[in-house]
Amino acid sequence: MSLLRIYGFLDDSEKHCRWALLDVGREAVTGECALADLSHRAERVQLVIPAAQVFLTRARLPAAARRRAGSLLSFAVEEETLGEPDSKEVIWLGSSGGGDDSDVLAVMDKQGLQAWLAALDAQGIHDYELHCETLLLPRRDGEWSLAWDGREGFLRTAELEGAATDCGDKASPPLSLRLLLEDAAGRGASPQGIALYVPLPAAAPDIGAWQQVLGVPLRLAGNWDWRSAAIDAGIALEQKRRPWRIPAAVLTRLRPAAWIVAAALTMHALALVADWTLLSGEQRSLRAKMETRFRAAFPDAVAVVDPALQMRRKLAEARHAAGLADSADFLPMIEKVAVAMKELPQGVLHIVSYESGRMTLELSAPEDAASSSNLRRMTARLEAAGLAVETAKHAGSGSGTLVLTVRSS
Repeated sequence: MSLLRIYGFLDDSEKHCRWALLDVGREAVTGECALADLSHRAERVQLVIPAAQVFLTRARLPAAARRRAGSLLSFAVEEETLGEPDSKEVIWLGSSGGGDDSDVLAVMDKQGLQAWLAALDAQGIHDYELHCETLLLPRRDGEWSLAWDGREGFLRTAELEGAATDCGDKASPPLSLRLLLEDAAGRGASPQGIALYVPLPAAAPDIGAWQQVLGVPLRLAGNWDWRSAAIDAGIALEQKRRPWRIPAAVLTRLRPAAWIVAAALTMHALALVADWTLLSGEQRSLRAKMETRFRAAFPDAVAVVDPALQMRRKLAEARHAAGLADSADFLPMIEKVAVAMKELPQGVLHIVSYESGRMTLELSAPEDAASSSNLRRMTARLEAAGLAVETAKHAGSGSGTLVLTVRSS
């Protein structure tokens, strides 16, 4: 896993940056140049903002306002920051913990931050993490961590909290550190000790003199700066990820397959159109033949709308004129219905009515699986006998009655 850390000051209009390229198992590569001249690339990119330019503070927010970032959050810290709220970029980091339900916010200059993000985007860096130098410091539970360069530094007091310090010297710790310790003592949250990190051994202060002034144990934890921080160190203030896209190289490899798929779909569409055209022509030809036969059999017909239906009706009229029964008459239909209903128990059939080739049967609705099975078998026999069956609930008899409408098909 390779990581490119870019350290930039928000008020630097030239976008001159320090950078460090870290890779697991390899020695870190560091340098300094204008962001536009930075040519290194890595799997992860971090933009690190100096500790003095990120103000970490607490505020009490309603649950609905706890968002990763938002312009409305700037009004929650309006009393603690200088300038207009709209000029501040405020990011919600999380709860302070320790039984305190307050929220931790990171405050930065909005214009400077947006200028850096625009510069990263211009360099083709769209996936990055935004970090504060303060939260890169290592820490232990119950202990504060102080990074000191021999003159000034910054302090990490909790998982999400910290602050930049003012100036001091080898014998005198910074005044802001003493004030922070006094405030923590007043809240009953004094640290068990302070771990002191320096970039070079020569920057280390007089530990004994500092302890005497602060009244808290100090230990020299070693050399440290943002370049040497572990790859997994720190808590990202914000992460930006480019929307998922198919790489251009993959699209190039898939182009032949896409042409093949497009050609296959085109051929399939043409085949469907040809088949539909053929079937439509056959339908028109068949209808024309049926109409010709109907007119040959019944030359007195004025109009032919449905040759098949009109032929059945004329055939029924001819049978009736000859004294023969038609399949749509009452007796042939009731005979078929009686045969189909032979397995139904007595009393199931309530009403039988007939009108113009349509027979209506009102039956008791099935109450169990056996009755439902008998009804399905009866319907299947009626359809096998050449009758069309429609099933519906009786609108006027409640849910306990079924209505079967039987027609000659």
